[in-house]
Amino acid sequence: MIEVSSLTKCYGDFTAVRDLSFTVQSGEVMGLVGPNGAGKTTTLRCCTGVIPPTRGAVRIGGVDLAADPVAAKRQLAFFPDEPRLFEYLTVWQHLVFVARLYGVADYEWRAQPLLTELEMADKKNLLPGELSRGMKQKLAIACGLLHAPRVIFFDEPLTGLDPAGIRHMKDTMRRLARGGAALIISSHLLSLLEEVCTHVLILKQGGKIADGSLADVRRRFAEQPDASLEDVFFKATGDDVTPPASVQS
Repeated sequence: MIEVSSLTKCYGDFTAVRDLSFTVQSGEVMGLVGPNGAGKTTTLRCCTGVIPPTRGAVRIGGVDLAADPVAAKRQLAFFPDEPRLFEYLTVWQHLVFVARLYGVADYEWRAQPLLTELEMADKKNLLPGELSRGMKQKLAIACGLLHAPRVIFFDEPLTGLDPAGIRHMKDTMRRLARGGAALIISSHLLSLLEEVCTHVLILKQGGKIADGSLADVRRRFAEQPDASLEDVFFKATGDDVTPPASVQS
């Protein structure tokens, strides 16, 4: 579903992402992790067509993103870390607007279950300014899922959500994967990724450190088969520093 080949993105003399290749198949959930400045957001933006790569190719559902961007983008949804909404459209008007953009004729039948799942059924007539940060995030997600995308990108999806919202979001991610969607989730919350991801891609300084199933990456970088993703991350990135023991008085 997602095929990335030799992706490189340069900003002048600075290379943010370097010769990156990976795939995510239907039903897989890939966790995209790395230290700050590793190239995660740049990778997501290139894979979704927000910015063009300097070199390389991205295929979404078999469609080349550069050659046919409209057909490729019809198959995907991208949820950035900061929701981008129209301040003078209500929750329901947002969904109607998105439905018209994507030609979703049965949007009412699709929208109502989404709002119920995201606990927004009673907020249809509210404007974004009347919503909390977490509710704005949920509205963006409802809009993005309305056209039933087969490829979904999340950038820090739990920002602003309360504990109940976090649980519902994880359930939604699992439901989407069970339905055959391919997901990429970029997050610093390694515990979240460990719960919902089947695969992991670790970046550092724009390059790929590891790519594969969680079990494969654990075997490569961890001494114990049940090592946490946090342990794997620090081993892979070379930041495995044991904190000093506390001084006893």
